[in-house]
Parts: sequence; structure tokens; C-alpha cells
Amino acid sequence: MESPDDTLTSRRRLMKRTAWLAAGVLVPGRAEARGRAVFDEAGLAVAVKALDDAVAAKLVPGAVWWLERNGVSRSGATGNRMIDPEVAVMKVETVFDAASLTKVVATAPSVFLLIQDGKLTLDTKVAAVIPEFTGGGKELLTVRHLLTHTSGTRSGIQRSEPPWGGYEEGIRRAASEPLINVPGTKFLYSDINFILLGEVVRRVSGMTLDVFAAARIFRPLGMKETGFRPDRSKVGRIAPTTREAGGLVHGVVHDPTSRVMGGVTGHAGLFTTAADLARYCRMLLGGGTSASGRRVMTAKMVRLMTSPVKLADGTMRTNGFDNASRYADPKGECFGARSYGHTGWTGTAFWIDPDADAFVILLTNRNHPREGTGVKELRWQFGTLAAEAMGLKRKRTVRVEREAGTVLVSRRGRVVPGLDGLVASGFRELSGAKAGLITNHTGRDLDGKPSIDLLARAEGMKLLALFSPEHGIRGTEDREGIGDSEDKATGLPVYSLYGKRRRPSGEQLKGMDTLVFDIQDIGCRFYTYIATMLEGMQAAAGRGMRFVVLDRVNPVGGVRIEGPVAGKLSFTACHPIPVRHGMTAGELALMFQMELGMDLKVEVVPVAGWQRGAFYGETGLPWVNPSPNMRSAEAAVLYPGVGLLEFCKVSVGRGTETQFQLFGAPWMNGGALAKAVEAAGIPGLGVKAAEFRPTASVFKGEVCQGVRLTVRDAAVLPSVTVGMTLAAALVAQHGKAFDADPLNRLLAHDASLAALKRGVPAAEVMAGWEDGLGAYRKRRAAFLRYSEGPV
Repeated sequence: MESPDDTLTSRRRLMKRTAWLAAGVLVPGRAEARGRAVFDEAGLAVAVKALDDAVAAKLVPGAVWWLERNGVSRSGATGNRMIDPEVAVMKVETVFDAASLTKVVATAPSVFLLIQDGKLTLDTKVAAVIPEFTGGGKELLTVRHLLTHTSGTRSGIQRSEPPWGGYEEGIRRAASEPLINVPGTKFLYSDINFILLGEVVRRVSGMTLDVFAAARIFRPLGMKETGFRPDRSKVGRIAPTTREAGGLVHGVVHDPTSRVMGGVTGHAGLFTTAADLARYCRMLLGGGTSASGRRVMTAKMVRLMTSPVKLADGTMRTNGFDNASRYADPKGECFGARSYGHTGWTGTAFWIDPDADAFVILLTNRNHPREGTGVKELRWQFGTLAAEAMGLKRKRTVRVEREAGTVLVSRRGRVVPGLDGLVASGFRELSGAKAGLITNHTGRDLDGKPSIDLLARAEGMKLLALFSPEHGIRGTEDREGIGDSEDKATGLPVYSLYGKRRRPSGEQLKGMDTLVFDIQDIGCRFYTYIATMLEGMQAAAGRGMRFVVLDRVNPVGGVRIEGPVAGKLSFTACHPIPVRHGMTAGELALMFQMELGMDLKVEVVPVAGWQRGAFYGETGLPWVNPSPNMRSAEAAVLYPGVGLLEFCKVSVGRGTETQFQLFGAPWMNGGALAKAVEAAGIPGLGVKAAEFRPTASVFKGEVCQGVRLTVRDAAVLPSVTVGMTLAAALVAQHGKAFDADPLNRLLAHDASLAALKRGVPAAEVMAGWEDGLGAYRKRRAAFLRYSEGPV
């Protein structure tokens, strides 16, 4: 590893900084008295070791880091710049494909310089600059919407066959993209926003983005190594990215859209070094003035670009940068509320804290020579440790020691799914395996990469086939009888386990020694993914196979247990467990194997950093609809109760935007039902009468009277109690006109159904479950793998 340099810079003193740096001495200035005391050397060593460990674990081939506070900077490099086709050592001077750092180092500041020049405002309509950007509500979009990713556009330009190319064609496609959200209502990170902003810069300034940014930002700041489409003479210093069919991507932009558009776009295409990024960060900390005293941007524009903004959906961003969204990994546990920064797909990131007069830069080549490893947790870990080394205090920490000895630091509200743990270990748990994978669209890592792709590309193992559960491999099917297919990306067969068969056949398992399960469950017995897991286990049992579960959190928490233990088994009641079972898929797999006496070795790759009491909304993980109608964490909390009545002649909100939060029918009295539920005093629940018209499913197109349910406090809300209270109220209000028999398809408890039909109050019915739940708690205790308190 290179030795860190120890230099002091003074942004607020006019002097020739380069001469001092060349001499390797401290620059005189306001921080001189405390210059050498800024860094805690022991803490810095811990931060650097985290990067060394990441290299040793093959999470990244190499990394360059740069820390600076109060004008004191430290930097270094570890690992290799390139490992394919030959090995080249990483150096601090290495040039990186900045990826999405382009958005905030080139595009956003260019936009604000045009605002400073009086040629734009944040509220300038995009269509006023790009007239072809019209239709479907796009006329309402402003520059502000693009900067904050609240435009309503999709995440990127859709690929098509045959392939397209050219800058003008790219702009045409970006301008013709339809909106998928109402402008200003929802944060959705989108490359299209900044592709359009790059074109706004071109049309307003009369210069392409690369020319404008070089003239107004890079050259004034002395960022000599920063620009688009680097000269081929620099290739020997550039970190390559992936190896593709046409060869190694080296010295050309990695982002495929930017590449086909010529390499100069507002969302990607910039190449830079740590030292140049440090110059840019100093300018922002200096209120728009460079370290040499040259003003690049007014302090007002810097504040406008970097101050935190709370968006309509609660997401915290700035007008260009990240502040506290789910992508704010480098922020870690120490940087303050006003701090900001950004990340890039290729493994780049920086974070700035104006209150601490500090910044951290981390540049990695994580996708060389192939995609497959994520650095979200590494960014967060290094951001935390680096800030501590600069004297900032940690707010809260959860540490998880992994078997390999690598420490992953999990932030409050963030966890590391089992898939990411598998990747971090170099797929050690699947070394030599010939595997099948039971998964769907929820099987993805923290960077959004599907487990299908990760396992298909993993070295040292072979993925032979895929198995899909209810709703199909992509989670979009809402019907019976899903057939087999082929995964286009990998060419692997996809065998449906929700069609003619529910269990893998012997022929389908031929040649395999391992079955892997990676699906996000929702913690409810009649949600069929755990039944599919059990079917897979039973198919593998007695064949000398292993069953490996890549575990994920229980979205409705792993503490509360509710509902009767299933009395009669079926696909929606696959094992004697209660409706709300309080276990993860991995824990259930261990229970199934032991209690059913399966001849099968079950292994669980655990979730790191999760506590049993944490609900999905507290993890910070992005919500991915596990099925077409499970569209929010709030719906998942209500589902074990409201879902119980789904086969009765009622609407549970399917065909509306709030499934399982609306409940009604044309024949109901919404006001009376709301009063009955309210009188039950269910903790954590809000209820009011409602009228709605489903656009699909039961009572499609009909006006329904009923109730709207809201989760006020998920931690205390007894979901199953909600469903039982609704059922008891309908029996009391409508008598035999309400057919309660279909309730038992999911409740799976004859005695409870009979009691409800006799008019027994819900509380008395539920009291009859206690003996069974007590026995279940004792059974369950042997298989729990996660604590209720801090790890």
C-alpha cells in the first residue's frame, strides 16, 4: 500500500498551493496550529484496514481514498488498478470512470452557473428549453424536478432492439419517455433527469456539457485530470471496468447509455482523480472559491445547490446532491444533517460536511473485471470510520462480526441481506456447488443486482436452473397456472412451482447437489413463498443435497406472534405455525427440517445487523413489491389480518392504490363498520369510513362502502386482531347474509370459524388460541437466530 501523504491546504489564504505540495510541506494558514492533530492515527489505521480487508476479500480489486478536515488532507491507495488481463498496482493518481458523480461534478454545477448568469431558474419549464419534451403532463416539469429526481420519469432510457446510437437519438428518446409518477410527488432516482439537464446546458449556453464544464469549472479549479472522453495517452493510468463481449471497457465510459450517446452526457461519462475531486470539494466548502482564491461560483449558488431539501414523499436530497436518501451510503454514522454527496455505479463516492469542514472521497473499481460485487456497506463503513479518524463522533453503531473476520458496520435502519453476505464471502458457502435457485425479483442485493445474475456469474460454482414461486420469476403474474420459461439474460431454464407442479421434479434436480432459496417473505403463513420453500426442501430431501437459504428480514417484525396455529394443512397453511409466525425464512427452514425429520442439510446465510423488533420500514432497505398487490410496508403489516377475509365476498382494496388498507363491499355500511372497529380499541390502528371503486378484482367498477385502515404504530398493532374484528363485526351486522365460511381457507382453524358464526366476540375467539401459541413459542425458540436488542 502507498504511504499516505500529509499535506495542509488553506482555502482561505491566497497563496501558491502547488509549490508547497510539490515540496511536501505544510502550507501555512489558519489550521497550522492544529494541523497535525486533526487525524487520529489509530482511527485512520482502522479505516484504511477496512479497505485492505475489502481488497483481500475480493470485494474490490483496489481503492483510492482521500480525507480532509480543517485544511489537513491525507490520502492513499490499496490493491490493484487492474487485474485483467494483467495486474497493475493502484495509485493515488489513478484516473477513474466517475459514473454518476458526473451528475454533481459537471451537470448540476453547470446548471447553477447558468442560474447565476440569469439564463435559467429552478422553476424554468424544461419544455421551454427542450420543446419536444411534451405530452402526458411533461409540460409541468421544471429544472427543479430534474435536479431532485421528482420528475416522474423512469430510471433510464428503455433499451430496444435493434440497438440504437447517437447523441441526438438519445435526447429524442429521453424527451419521449412517458411519466410513471405525477411530477413532484415521488423521488425516483433517474438517469433521464440528468441526461435532459445536460441537454439544457447545451441549448442554453450554446456549448456542449464537456466544453462548458471545462471552461467554467474544471480549468478554473485546476482539475487537469478531469473531463469526458479521456485522451488515449491516459489509458495507462485509468482503472478499467468490466470485460464485455467486445473486450475490456478501458478508457471509455462504462455506462452503456452514455457510451452509445458518444460519451458526453449529463448522467455519466466523466473521468477524474481523487486529487481533482478534492479540489472540487474544497471549492464547495469554500463557498464557491477555490483554494487559490479564485471564485468559481457565488456562495448563494453553492447554498442553493447543496442545502438539504425535504421532498414531497419525505426523502431528503438537495438540488442535485444526496443528503439522506436510501443511496446516502458514504454519510455513515458521523456526518451531520447538512452534509451531502453522491455515489457512482463504478464504485465512486464522496461526501462533504460543511459544519465539520470535512470531506471523504472513496474511489474503487468494484466492477472490474466483471459486475457482481456491491460496495454500499463498504462506503458506509469507510465513511463512518474515516469521519471518526477526523474527530467526528459516531451517533449510533451496530457491529456484526462475520465468520470470515470481516466487520460489516450496519447503520440504524440498514441491514445486510444474506445474499450480500454471500457475495462478500466470495460465494464461499456455495464453493463447488452445482445449484438450482428458487427466487424471484425480490432476490437482489443492496445494489439492486439480482441473485440470478450474481450466482450465474460466480466463480467456483455452477448455476443449472431457476425455480419460480407464485407470481413468477419477475413477480408480475397474478394468476394460476404459470408455465415454465427461459431466463433471457442467462439462458437458464425457469421451472414454475406455481403451475402444474408445486415441487421440483427429480428430473429437474438431476445433476444438482444444492438448492438455494432467495425470496423476500412477508411474515404471514398464507403468503405462499414459504410453502414453495418447504416444497423445495422436500424435493431435495433424501437426495444427498444441501438446501441453502439466503436469509432476509421479516418485514412485519420477528417478535409479535398472532393467530391460531394451523389445524389443517394446505399450500396456504404448510406447517403448524400461526398466521403471523414471527420468523425469517431461514429460521422456518431450520424448523421445517427438524420437525419433519428431513434427510437434508439446511444452511442459512444470515442477515447482518437486523434485530427482531425491526419492521421493514425501519431497515432503510428500498421496498420492492414482493407480489403485484403488496405495494408497501404498511400493506404488509395489515395483510395478516385483512388478507384473512380475501376469499369472502368483500374487496380488500385490490384494484386500488392502497391494497389491504381499504376494505368494503357494495352491501356494507361503512359508518357502522368503522364504529365497530374503533370500539374495539385496537392499538396502533386508525380507521374511518370510506367509499371506493376498485378497478380490478372483486367488485370491479362498483362503488364499495367500507373502511380505510391506517397503521399509526406498527410496533403495537396486532394485525390478525384487525381481521378477526372485521369478521366479527360483519357477522353481527349482517348475520347469515355475510358468508364467513371462506375465511377458513386462510385461517385454517375450524373451531374459530364456528365460534365466529355463532356470534362469539372476536376477543373471546382469539383467547382460545393461547394454548397453541404457548406451545408454538417453545418450539420456535430453538430455531431463532436473531436477537431482539442491539447486536
